[in-house]
Amino acid sequence: MELSVVVSTLNNREQLLSCLDALAERTPPSTEIIVVNGPSSDGTTGVVRERDDVDVLIEISERNAGVSRNAGLEQATGEVVAFLDGEYTIDHSWYGAIDEEIGDGTNIVTGPVTGGPGGTDLRSPERVSGRTVTRFHGDNVAFERPVLETLDGFDEYLEGAGERDCAHRAAHLGYEVSWDAAMAARCEVGTDGGRADPDWGETYRSMAYRLAKNYGPRPSIVVRTGNSAVRDGVAAARRLVSGEATPTDWFSDGTDVSKNVARGLWDGIRARYADRSKRRNPNGLSARHDRAVQIYDRR
Repeated sequence: MELSVVVSTLNNREQLLSCLDALAERTPPSTEIIVVNGPSSDGTTGVVRERDDVDVLIEISERNAGVSRNAGLEQATGEVVAFLDGEYTIDHSWYGAIDEEIGDGTNIVTGPVTGGPGGTDLRSPERVSGRTVTRFHGDNVAFERPVLETLDGFDEYLEGAGERDCAHRAAHLGYEVSWDAAMAARCEVGTDGGRADPDWGETYRSMAYRLAKNYGPRPSIVVRTGNSAVRDGVAAARRLVSGEATPTDWFSDGTDVSKNVARGLWDGIRARYADRSKRRNPNGLSARHDRAVQIYDRR
């Protein structure tokens, strides 16, 4: 198996070094390592350029996971392309799990991540408008290259949760997603322990966009989005009652969600008609070629 690993990093130099050390130790020497950095301000560029186990370093200027993944995909040459966040360290069984699953005919394989923000169990598929969708971790996933070419990479409209959109599109095209516990990654270097509050406006704009884009302006999509907003609103109201939130914040979040749902639905419908092919990706890999500010290529 010819494997390319695209490692995305943003101001997490210590975690990145652990990630790269594990990749060097636990994958074959032939593995192509591509680091997409940016825009970091912690000296990441210097420490990565000093390493001889990184084949390509790509500097980007946008804080967008889809842009980072597409920039790496654009430079990858392997028949299988894996995406890994720089704060995760792979287990010894990680490479073998990918090799076995892809060898058995799986199109996309993912595994558990622990110790970081992506540690959600995604083994249970969800049903959306009659379609069975198996989600995967965008920070720990491997694709057969033809799958990524057909999907045209990730949708760069989405600042976050682009892997969810990709999962819906992959399901529509009939690609198989496999979850393998042996393809494990974990965060081994401690962070400051804090986690930013959710940006509810961005969360719901993303949800409305990907549902409208992939399924069209169906009433069920509006109902699904509305039900999710109501659940989160009730949870926020409980925090308000307990004193964990203020009335101003609660009202502001509600207003932000409403505006962004409307915007996401409109943008999603426009995107659906901008790309009427089954891949549904008008903002994908082929849409532009100016993601990289600088490329350091040792190959």
